[in-house]
Amino acid sequence: MRNPHFVPQCRAGVKNTMSSQRQPWYFLPSQPGEPAWNMALDEALMRAAPVLGRPVLRFYGWTLPAATFGFFQKIAEIERITPLRPLIRRPTGGGLVPHDADWTYSMTLPPTADWYHWRATESYRHMHQWIQGALQRLGVATELAPEKRAELPGQCFAGYEQFDLLRLGRKIAGAAQRRTREGLLIQGSLQPTPNGLTRGDWEAAMLAHATINWGVAWEPLTLPAFLEDEARRLVEMKYACTSYNARR
Repeated sequence: MRNPHFVPQCRAGVKNTMSSQRQPWYFLPSQPGEPAWNMALDEALMRAAPVLGRPVLRFYGWTLPAATFGFFQKIAEIERITPLRPLIRRPTGGGLVPHDADWTYSMTLPPTADWYHWRATESYRHMHQWIQGALQRLGVATELAPEKRAELPGQCFAGYEQFDLLRLGRKIAGAAQRRTREGLLIQGSLQPTPNGLTRGDWEAAMLAHATINWGVAWEPLTLPAFLEDEARRLVEMKYACTSYNARR
């Protein structure tokens, strides 16, 4: 996706996310969205990653309970294991994720970012270490899963993969990825901790952790018109369509 009218302040993006140099990143705080819109906007951000030129962290909620499932999963299997509706096929892989109480985020990175070139397991580990560090700032102790534990077929939070985030032995955070020539999309879900923390506490801690540990300079992103138009097109052509969601 190209838009000659959008000129980011830094087209170089991130060369090294662990550098002590100031790294310009965007964050996009979103209002709760309809399920199809949430998936469409994440894909639109990935497609626009070369134009935006820097990583974008987006926090978002849901206007109604829903469930998303991995791009390669069969909808007939998903329909049998959750009562939640609607069911929306994600642009990323992974398993079934219920969105009735979770805290949801996405991260998009352009090909200029180091993350884009890491193996999937490495970017997965790095994302969950980030969440782990943010929760630690809030007094919540977690650990990365050292290995996979078998889960119920197709259900993201029924077991855990290596580098999933655990609290007291149970998975509280998982993610899925998609990499194209345009960018890397990571979509993730965090189960709220039962100690009174709010979503706002966690979001602020995520921003603070990246600033303090990686030298990230955050800039709020106002959604450009071309990106909103692309997301609406994807809603109409894909995510609100039975032909897409039931394609397998």
